[in-house]
Amino acid sequence: MNLRRFFLENEYGQKYDMNDAKKSCLLTEPSELGVSFEGNFQQLGNTFIETEKRIAQKNPSGVLHFKKYEQYKNFIDFIQKSSKLKYIYEMPLENGYDSYCKDVTIQSIGKTEKEAGFISCPIVFNGLSLWYKADTATYTLNPIEGELRWDFEWNPIFSDYSTTKFDYINKGHVDASLELKINGNIKNPKIELYIEGELYQTISIDTQINLNEKLLYSSKENNFFIKKQLENGTEESLFDLDIINFANDNVLRIPPNKSCEIRLSADTEISYAQVTIYTYFISV
Repeated sequence: MNLRRFFLENEYGQKYDMNDAKKSCLLTEPSELGVSFEGNFQQLGNTFIETEKRIAQKNPSGVLHFKKYEQYKNFIDFIQKSSKLKYIYEMPLENGYDSYCKDVTIQSIGKTEKEAGFISCPIVFNGLSLWYKADTATYTLNPIEGELRWDFEWNPIFSDYSTTKFDYINKGHVDASLELKINGNIKNPKIELYIEGELYQTISIDTQINLNEKLLYSSKENNFFIKKQLENGTEESLFDLDIINFANDNVLRIPPNKSCEIRLSADTEISYAQVTIYTYFISV
């Protein structure tokens, strides 16, 4: 029988394995993996009416077991050099694993004397997000043909070289968010969201993205931006009145359980586009 697996991953894509006490460490007694709610109530006689309901912050915890003091130091070094951490929870299925992430920081790490061959260290994380999956589709146009690579079942449609469509159904519990990268040379790119066949949202970016530059967009709650990445790697904000229509809702959200289409277009042909959709779950 396969067991649950736990990892930490930093912003550099480096993973720390919390499933092997001999090589790294073993996480036991994992808790706070579910969901709880907070709310306000109004009393009406002997009845209480819920007037507000919200998801409570969940702070995963457990006990890390290290075989050697050097392994404990390696773990501390790993989290110290990382400014962003993802807590990865892999659940066993009949065939393989289903993986979910939660953005976290470290609240506390205890440390005991070595007993029965192990150093046991209680750990508490601060949960910064819901559980989520990040699924990416990449569209590449070359002189011969367009090529699409994706990690899950989307239904892509290419009507012409200046418009790319992605059909998507959000199977999460709340609105999904999106990150986008489009390579230049493009002029006046546009992101459109259609819900059940009707245009719901348009984000027009009135600017030129030159060759070797990139358009970067994110609608994540804690990291919304519209940027241009220059050839030297530096980034400049495009959230400007001369470029973005502030009267529009420029934060794209994909509602759950509806047939949605994401359409990318520009006045010039799109040669490369990468779309990442973050699907969120209150519990997994």
